[in-house]
Amino acid sequence: MMGYLLKQLNVRLLAGSYRSIRTKLLFCFLIVTIIPLLSLGALSYYQSAKVINSQFGKYGENAVAQLEQQTSSYLNRMNQTTETIYSYLLDPARVDLGEQVPTTYKEIMDKDDFEVLLKALKTDRTIGIYIITPSGYYYGENNLDVSKLSRIPAWQAMSNSYAGKYWLGFYPQNHGMKDTIENGIPVLGLAVPINNPYGALRGSKILIEENAEDLLHMFQLFENDTKAHLRIADPQGRIIYETATAFTSQNSDIVWNKTLAVNGWSIEARLPATSFYRSSGIIRSNTIIVAIASCLLAFGLAYLFSSRFTARIRRLKDAMQKVSFGKLHTRTQVEAKDELGSLDTSFNSMVSGIQSLIGEVERSERLKKEAELKAFHYQINPHLLFNTLNSIQWKARLQGAEDIRQMLYHLTMVLEGNLDISQELIPLGRELRMIEHFLKIQEIRYGPAFEYELECEELLRRYLIPRMTLQPLFENIFFHGFEDGKGVIRLSVREEGNHLLLTLSDNGAGIPADKLKGLLLPNMAKRKGRGGLGVQNANQKFKLHFGLQYGLTVQSTQGEGTTIIMEWPKKEESPDGDKQNH
Repeated sequence: MMGYLLKQLNVRLLAGSYRSIRTKLLFCFLIVTIIPLLSLGALSYYQSAKVINSQFGKYGENAVAQLEQQTSSYLNRMNQTTETIYSYLLDPARVDLGEQVPTTYKEIMDKDDFEVLLKALKTDRTIGIYIITPSGYYYGENNLDVSKLSRIPAWQAMSNSYAGKYWLGFYPQNHGMKDTIENGIPVLGLAVPINNPYGALRGSKILIEENAEDLLHMFQLFENDTKAHLRIADPQGRIIYETATAFTSQNSDIVWNKTLAVNGWSIEARLPATSFYRSSGIIRSNTIIVAIASCLLAFGLAYLFSSRFTARIRRLKDAMQKVSFGKLHTRTQVEAKDELGSLDTSFNSMVSGIQSLIGEVERSERLKKEAELKAFHYQINPHLLFNTLNSIQWKARLQGAEDIRQMLYHLTMVLEGNLDISQELIPLGRELRMIEHFLKIQEIRYGPAFEYELECEELLRRYLIPRMTLQPLFENIFFHGFEDGKGVIRLSVREEGNHLLLTLSDNGAGIPADKLKGLLLPNMAKRKGRGGLGVQNANQKFKLHFGLQYGLTVQSTQGEGTTIIMEWPKKEESPDGDKQNH
């Protein structure tokens, strides 16, 4: 059943049915079902994986801590034994203990007393306690072959000048009288040179060996249980113990560390990240399988519901398509009084209304075209306007009205720039010349009431700027900022890398704070009055020509003045008329 539904959906998608409301409704059902389902699955996986990983991490830490405690127990016991022997030898009454086989009665008695002490210090885990003299003679049980001590790698590496406690580590106990290299139980050894000048047996070495089978077995259980690689090293970096299997450490490994306080040995257990997260990976796989199965089930149910629900909507859609092709006689049958029935009724009413409106639209279009033709005949010819202004200008010159002539001249120059719509981007120098003509008109109007300061290098005047950008801003200054034209206007242009920065400031009335917040918003065009439209239009021009990241920034304080900053990329007109970016 599920395979059949998927096949039908694939056929309809390829046929273009993805545009139907049934498909949209199907996806809505799926989204409403799948989002909670996937969210719940993801949350369950996250929480479960978090708990498992946390518990496994704590288990590893606790297991390493137990290894540290057990190892420290062995080392502490061996350390205490050496200290007891060392203290015994410091007794002045023991100075008769020598490096050779005792010959006198007193030497034999001292030897027996000493060996009784050594036997008393042994525990059920102690393999042997020996004091080995430089001559090769030793105290302890008569089961040691001193010549075989070289089989212990750490004993052979220990120098005779070594003065501290030397931990031999783990090795097989194969230096007895009858032991061979192959046999021998694993032991943990400690060698302590006797260097006190006031005690007996100076220059000898204390050798203590304890059965390490239980400790090594604990290491193996830890390795088998956690699958971690265990490594024990002394402070000098000598490997005391390491898991036998080959292992390559990675930065992503999970590491548990402990340091033994007795001798500074470091216990490091490394577990690859893949092994550490294996349990959470299994949970993730099961969660994904359940989520996929649930999604397929939800898809099948949603497809059935959407198909049955949208059958009437498809019929209404087909009727609408016929109407869109011009078949205005199409009507739908009202089958029920539910919402879809209301849509059918509204559709039939709409089609009837469309038929009547089409006639009205045709009549309105005919009237509109007639009105446009009439308006075209009454349009003002720019050449007629310029010729008329020139005639008035010459008339004023002949009559000696120099102010009127100058005003008409500058007005003509401004109008020429404004009415020339052949170029939307013009050189900055041309825009500044239009401003100069505009200011001449204001100077004739107000007299020398205002000051104008311009700072712009000649090289910057060749770069392009949107046409009619500065004049509306200057109009705002005189219309809103200055009273009777009095004030100071400063305009500066400078380059910053590949950008131009134009700053226009005045010391006029400023802009109220509430008006300043919405000055550059698109809905400014709907407000009443003229103020702000020039700023908004100039801002839109920069964004349309150069991109949304460019435009105007307005800073103003009421009663102190206004500063407008424009930023746009450097672009100049090439010799063949094209624009070039820098």
